[in-house]
Amino acid sequence: MGIDQFKGTADYITSAELRDAVNISVALEKPLLIKGEPGTGKTRLAEAIADQLNLELINWNVKSTSKAVDGLYVYDTVQRLNDSRFGGGDVDNIRHYIKYGALGRAIAADERKVVLVDEIDKADMEFPNDLLHELDRMSFTVDETGDVISAKQRPIVVITSNNEKELPDAFLRRCIFHFIAFPEKDLMEQIVRVHHPDVEQDLLDQALLRFYWLREQPEIRKRPSTSELIDWIAAMRRAGISPASIEEKLPFLGVLLKRETDLSAIKQARSRSGSPRRFGM
Repeated sequence: MGIDQFKGTADYITSAELRDAVNISVALEKPLLIKGEPGTGKTRLAEAIADQLNLELINWNVKSTSKAVDGLYVYDTVQRLNDSRFGGGDVDNIRHYIKYGALGRAIAADERKVVLVDEIDKADMEFPNDLLHELDRMSFTVDETGDVISAKQRPIVVITSNNEKELPDAFLRRCIFHFIAFPEKDLMEQIVRVHHPDVEQDLLDQALLRFYWLREQPEIRKRPSTSELIDWIAAMRRAGISPASIEEKLPFLGVLLKRETDLSAIKQARSRSGSPRRFGM
């Protein structure tokens, strides 16, 4: 069955390369592995795909304790034991105690779903390998019942990684990969205007100039992200900050920088610039 092309949404501006990666992933029915620094919209991408294609989004937020089988199903032995002791439930029907996880629900569904496997690199190294068969065939077996659950319509799978761990080669071969580069100034202006459509151009120009200057400072350990820029502009607009004040004072710096060492480094950089108006130029 055909499917509409992903083009981005009104509140999720994408590059042509990212749109191509999404559409290739959908066409080839392979998981889309997304990497990029925090704040580049990796998680939001799955939401945008589901929104534009009018599909249900199922989230699987991976943790350090997550196991691959958890995303397929869990056998609720505790509930079955309680039912056998205190009554209630059909304890002879094991299927009553099988609870599908995020990926399992999508595979078992009659309609296509979007599955977000968020921050897969938080789990242990065996986690991706344990999903190879299920991602390839979009089917799994419930060991307790012998039931084989196969997808009637293969879900769209978006997997995000923050590069905290290397992912196995066998896993990577099964994915379409895309690295979301941090937006250039022109694209960033479009993104900001989604959230601040009536922002004054002079204020936006000054904010972007200072924002990218901050990101270029080598001493910064945690560079400010897109979401922090949007919050920073919101704070300055609410406070009535003028473009000239941004150039001279860099107000509300704590909205952008979240580490004491980074704040200290920027204060030193501003001191080295000599005149406040030469700062960042």
